[in-house]
Amino acid sequence: MVHPSALEGASVGPRWLIDGLWAAEGVGVIGGAPKCGKTWLSLQLALGVASGAPVLGRFPVAHAGPVLVYGAEDRAEQLRDRMVAICRAQNLDLTTLPIGLITSPRLRLDTSRDISRLHATIKAHGARMLILDPLVRLHQCDENSAGEMSTLLADLRALQRELGVALVVVHHLSKTPFARPGQALRGSGDLHAWGDTNLYLRHRSGQLQLEVEHRAAPSPEPFAVALSLEPAPHLVVCDPMTAPAPGAATALAERVVSLLERKGPLTRAQLRATLRTRNATLGEALVRLRAEGRIHRGTAGFAVTAPLAGTAIPIPLKAP
Repeated sequence: MVHPSALEGASVGPRWLIDGLWAAEGVGVIGGAPKCGKTWLSLQLALGVASGAPVLGRFPVAHAGPVLVYGAEDRAEQLRDRMVAICRAQNLDLTTLPIGLITSPRLRLDTSRDISRLHATIKAHGARMLILDPLVRLHQCDENSAGEMSTLLADLRALQRELGVALVVVHHLSKTPFARPGQALRGSGDLHAWGDTNLYLRHRSGQLQLEVEHRAAPSPEPFAVALSLEPAPHLVVCDPMTAPAPGAATALAERVVSLLERKGPLTRAQLRATLRTRNATLGEALVRLRAEGRIHRGTAGFAVTAPLAGTAIPIPLKAP
């Protein structure tokens, strides 16, 4: 036992690993539906901490250091390719960064043997952050059992406390809608309660929304992110999630036509990535342009429709 007055006082305000985005030495979850960018986000956290570069271009890294990543679904070569793309987009040199892929073919968080091996690996590399992706592939517990999941999560919390490592677990959200995204994490509610910081990716109003939840600090407002393809695939922060201004679809329609005239056939995903627009607004513009006959959709994507011979093309009058 120790009296509270004998303990050193905590520093004023929260301590961050990534300012405003992830608590120092914090455990937590990246939650989302399948194929909504969870792995991209986790790798951008990893590369940000390893390099010291701001995560998503918005969140400064307070304490850069070595990072370890274990991907149970993606091959190491696939994770490497994603890291190369992110580094290219952010002008980073992957070969110089203190980041390692754990290549063990199997990792079971519900066995004392693998927890001990993981402890030794973290300690040997002095990792500041560990990413485990996804949780469902790393145990054989009943995720709906509070008893079984609490034991697994307690072992992970012990790793964090003993080694001072931030621990990020990638997990799925259920399809059932909830007012709070943490309530939608699949399985026992212990997983939601366990996190010091949780990040949730959800599709809202035609955009991918990132919601941040902290245990001991105010959370920022949700914001939109998208997978940009230029100069290489990586997640970017979009404009605040607000309703489009009046006439936005009309203005966007002209940008779509101009882009198609210059670039040729493009898919909807390519148009959205290049124009950096909301999916719903782009959809309105495409519907309008196709109804007017100005564009058509072929096997290669959308393209400008060539006027038929003998067809009059209306030309707007210019002001004198």
